[in-house]
Amino acid sequence: MTEQASFGRELFGFLAELKDHNDRDWFAANKGRYEADLLEPALAFIEDFEPHLHAISPHLRADARRVGGSMFRIYRDTRFSKDKTPYKSTAGIYFRHERSKDVYAPGFYLHLAPGDVFAGGGIWHPDTKTANAIREAIAADPEGWQAATSAIELGQGDALKRVPQGFDKEHPLAEDLKRRDFAAIERMSEDEATAPGFLERYAVACRSMAPLMRFLCGAVGVRF
Repeated sequence: MTEQASFGRELFGFLAELKDHNDRDWFAANKGRYEADLLEPALAFIEDFEPHLHAISPHLRADARRVGGSMFRIYRDTRFSKDKTPYKSTAGIYFRHERSKDVYAPGFYLHLAPGDVFAGGGIWHPDTKTANAIREAIAADPEGWQAATSAIELGQGDALKRVPQGFDKEHPLAEDLKRRDFAAIERMSEDEATAPGFLERYAVACRSMAPLMRFLCGAVGVRF
C-alpha cells in the first residue's frame, strides 16, 4: 500500500498568498484554507511521526494539540517588532525534548515555506550558560564532536568573532567553539514535501542527526 502524501501543493500556495496579503481581513476570508491545507495536515503529520520519533529517542515529544504543542502558531508576536504583519508566512513544527521547559535542550524541527523546506536538529540560539556547556563538551571530547557531526551539515548561523574567554584560542575546533548555534540542517524541496513517503524521508533526516542530538543532550545534562 502506497503511503499517502503528508502535505499538498495547496499548503505552499496558501503560504505564498499569505505573504502577499498579510492582513487580518484576508486571513479571515481564507481561514478555511489555513485549516484544511496547513493546520490539519501538519497536526496529522505530528501524530503520524510520533512512533518514528520515539524510535529515535523516547525523550522527545510529538504533541498534536492545536495550541501549545509541536505546531508553531501562525500568529506573529509583533509587540517588540518593527514588522507589524500579523501572520507568519512559514509553517514550523518542533519536536521538543521532554525537559525543554526546564533547560535548553535539543529538538528536531521541520520548516515548510515556498522554496524553503528543511529538516533541522539540535539547539538554536541557546543562552550563554548552555552554549558554554556545549563548548566545554566539544573542547573536552573533540573526537566525539567530530564523530557526531561527520555525516551532517551544521547550520551556518551567526558566530562569535573570537573564541570565548576561557577556551583555548588555538584549539583545533576553534571555529566550532565560536558557534552561537549547534544545529544541523538538511534541505529538501517542495516536490519531496508533497510526495508520498515524505514522513519516512523526514525520519531518515532526523536519524542522521541523532548522533549530534545525543552529544548535545550529554552536554546539557539530559537523557537522549
